[in-house]
Amino acid sequence: MAGNFIRVRCEDCENEQVLFGKAANTVDCAVCGSTLATPTGGEADVHVEVVETVEAR
Repeated sequence: MAGNFIRVRCEDCENEQVLFGKAANTVDCAVCGSTLATPTGGEADVHVEVVETVEAR
């Protein structure tokens, strides 16, 4: 499975979280619950700032 893990920063609470770039489910912030990314069938649609790519495969 090819894909990237990315570190994102929530715009509401500034929490940083790592998620899979091809997320199959909606990803919510673990702290405040706002939506960080939604699935599109390929690369996830990331709604917040991407801080870094953690691992590229």
